[in-house]
Amino acid sequence: MLTPTQHRTLAGINAELARLIRYDDESLVHDKWIRQRYDCGCYPTYRPARTATVRTAWHEAGHAIAALATGAQFSSASIHHGVRSEGRVHKIRGATQTAFVIDAAGQIAERLMTWTMLDGDAELGRWLATWRADGGDARRFRRDIAGRFGGDEVGAWRYSEAVLVPLRPKIRHLARALLLTPRPLPYAVAAALADAR
Repeated sequence: MLTPTQHRTLAGINAELARLIRYDDESLVHDKWIRQRYDCGCYPTYRPARTATVRTAWHEAGHAIAALATGAQFSSASIHHGVRSEGRVHKIRGATQTAFVIDAAGQIAERLMTWTMLDGDAELGRWLATWRADGGDARRFRRDIAGRFGGDEVGAWRYSEAVLVPLRPKIRHLARALLLTPRPLPYAVAAALADAR
């Protein structure tokens, strides 16, 4: 259930997304998100800060949509740049035995953004061997696949792709909403945006 404030937030986001439908993702980035990344000295100019913000929005939208797809809930989704993260889907709970899909979803969403999925299992296996520093996603993925896939990281990743690839329109829609909104999106708003696609 959306509160009256959340209804207004959703209506405002939908109106802006409709108005800016022909614009690319980088054109939607709110100044707040660019300045956060630039002002901390993390990026030398606004351009790479803008590009990083778009990548983060897709990453976090991937986690949020995966949570919705697997029956989990969260408190909010944000692309707020902090000391330890570029963004976060906060307080994910209710994840089932497919929680590993949520863990993989950020990286899969980034690849869906650029249509650069890894085709061959050998290529994917080589990439997975290098996947380490990702805010804990890689560690959680390896932990969470054990019950269903044992140590078969490639099999678990392919399963995750099968869940998420058809959800690309939802991921894109939520990523664009995160980009133009200067505050975190509550669960109910994120869920409503996902249902719209």
